Amino acid sequence: MPEQQKYKRVLLKISGESLKEDECNCGIDFKIMDRIAREIKETSDYGIEVAVVIGGGNFWRGVNASALGMERAAADYVGMIATVMNAIALQDALEKRAVITRVMSAITMQEIAEPFIRRRAVRHLEKKRVVIFAGGTGNPYFSTDTAAALRALEINAEIIFKATKVDGVYDKDPLKFKGALKFDELTYLDVIKKGLKVLDSTAATLCMDNNLPIVIFDITKNGNIKNAILGEKIGTIISRGVS
Repeated sequence: MPEQQKYKRVLLKISGESLKEDECNCGIDFKIMDRIAREIKETSDYGIEVAVVIGGGNFWRGVNASALGMERAAADYVGMIATVMNAIALQDALEKRAVITRVMSAITMQEIAEPFIRRRAVRHLEKKRVVIFAGGTGNPYFSTDTAAALRALEINAEIIFKATKVDGVYDKDPLKFKGALKFDELTYLDVIKKGLKVLDSTAATLCMDNNLPIVIFDITKNGNIKNAILGEKIGTIISRGVS
């Protein structure tokens, strides 16, 4: 364990899109999934309690389906089911590395996942099990960003680590604009007022109201999950005030 371990309990938010290469048509790239599982295990081995909220965008995006004419609530429920598929795949990858895990779903699927019960989730974490939260919040119109903020607060996590395919927050899309400016630190209000698309406004407001910091970092770089959670300065931190 590091001499000055920064966190005891964290929540890692993984987008579904990060589970596959851009050019890959498959839902999950299992090499990527295995690397993510390895880094979560390395982090857990330090004694840090790790919870995960996983998205479903590699299979389905409810907002896109709604824009094409599908009823929004129905589209969102399909997306929630997609997150369960990713959660089971991540659980399998972790258990292949001898990590004890529990999948907890906001939508009842008792044959494959436990229902989300806050006290039970906390108890699993206390026993050093990795808990994977699936099914979003269980309600349509809420993103998995909001689910991550909600679950982090419910389990008393100290921080959210949001894993993306970009190495932080920029003033504009760095993949489209060469002169995009990266921010090392931002406030919640900066994210809301500037309309930065790295976090939805509901999640940003929930974190701001409860003073829950968020780190946005690049999941594609080997070692970043472990290094970020162990306290290394990676990506962009969003908090109540810039230090």
